[in-house]
Amino acid sequence: MSIDLSGLSAKELGALIKNAKKQQTIVAKRPAITKVRAQLTKLAKASGYTLEEVAGVAAPTRSRATKAAPAKAARKLGKVAPKYRNPANPKETWTGRGKQPRWLAAYTTKGKKLEDFLIKK
Repeated sequence: MSIDLSGLSAKELGALIKNAKKQQTIVAKRPAITKVRAQLTKLAKASGYTLEEVAGVAAPTRSRATKAAPAKAARKLGKVAPKYRNPANPKETWTGRGKQPRWLAAYTTKGKKLEDFLIKK
């Protein structure tokens, strides 16, 4: 983590140092996270639960996308044949959908035209 201190005045730096020392004291007094986790796990087991159940992450429910109306389900797109091929590596192709692949973007920034990479049928 990096904080740019160059734009702060002497008064602001002093306040920052004071707050940092205060936070450091609070953090230093806390018990180690492993000890706290062990205590919580032990207490949960003694009550017949797992830590995941207590935290509310054990049984995932329907996500936001599935809570929406069924008509809002994602539509399925069919497979599309590739339209463009990399001349340097014929295994690299692109259908023309979505973001341009890096190899094609590199060629087009050098002045090549998209039509130069069309696959002949």
